Amino acid sequence: MVECKRSRLLLHAGAFIINKLIEEESAVRRSVLCVALSAGLCVGFSGVAWSVNPTGYGQAGGEYDIRIPRVPAGALAKAKKVKPPFEATPEILAEGKAIFLGVGGCVSCHGPEGKGDGAAAKNLPIQPRNFTNPKFHKLRKPGELMWILKNGSMGQSGRVPGTGMLPVVQPKGFITEEQGWKALLYELSLGK
Repeated sequence: MVECKRSRLLLHAGAFIINKLIEEESAVRRSVLCVALSAGLCVGFSGVAWSVNPTGYGQAGGEYDIRIPRVPAGALAKAKKVKPPFEATPEILAEGKAIFLGVGGCVSCHGPEGKGDGAAAKNLPIQPRNFTNPKFHKLRKPGELMWILKNGSMGQSGRVPGTGMLPVVQPKGFITEEQGWKALLYELSLGK
């Protein structure tokens, strides 16, 4: 447990440092570097941090148990109430897809079709979320997913180990909240 916390702290510190070092760089470059940092740190510490799989770790396909929320219990009710600020129109979904495949960096881990099979996925201790799974979308609310985009998935709930998902929405991340919602709405459309 101590090693897991240490690895999470290192992931956070690494993400903070890389963001500070490249503040003047483009958002696309930041997203690529953050994904690379995340994957690199997860691989580097996977033998230590995830040497003992927690209860519920992994299921068919390697994706973490979709029934367990990644949002901490104290923030879950509030997160579930948060709604997207706009409807998922064809225009919004097209913009979301462009963000998903581009500046958002989502494609690196989640793959071009959102199946959790991106190029960086094989380097992570837990397979990235498969957004084409309709069961996942029945269990998780959009506000929960936005919480993850803003805070990452570093094991904050105490029930899910850190996954390598760093914050991508500002102020901790590199895309705007509007961009995050558009990418999120596109992700949600993949499971229908």
